[in-house]
Amino acid sequence: MTKTKKRQAQKMKDREKRVARGLPAKPLPPKYIPKDLPVINALTRVERDDESKRFDADAASEMKTKITMQSEKEENLRFMFDGLVMSDRVRKLFELTNGSQREVVTSQKKRGMELFQLREGDTGSSAVQVVALTTRIQQLQTHMAKHHKDNSTKRGLDALFVRRRKVLDYMERKDFESYRKVVKSLGLVR
Repeated sequence: MTKTKKRQAQKMKDREKRVARGLPAKPLPPKYIPKDLPVINALTRVERDDESKRFDADAASEMKTKITMQSEKEENLRFMFDGLVMSDRVRKLFELTNGSQREVVTSQKKRGMELFQLREGDTGSSAVQVVALTTRIQQLQTHMAKHHKDNSTKRGLDALFVRRRKVLDYMERKDFESYRKVVKSLGLVR
């Protein structure tokens, strides 16, 4: 008798023993939950929707306070000259309206990242990474609107979409509340 035949014969004996004891012929998989088992501590749809609306309202009010705090701060200047005392004429030279596109985008990215920072100087948390990736994606989308045959940029843009999706998937698994805040405030469709 071959090894396979011996194994099959042993399986058949085990099945017969299980059936004789009144158990199902095959063992149930680990963590098996029968279909007829009632779900305990489940919320109704109305309760879940109310909780979601409450959370969204709290997140919106939190974002509004952060945005008002950010708008009360001194306006960003070029070359990181914030906080210096200078005359109005010199200040006009260093305003972002006179800055290059790169300086404007960098300032926007910095302001967006400040909204989701967990602590001062935080650039690595998932929410901040999503904001940084989203600003880069928006920048490349405007470029692609003008240069639609630029396949290298298209490929890079697709890679950024994948990176953002992976970070969002991670956030959805690990920190669902901040995930909802980021998706809601950035207007991402998921």
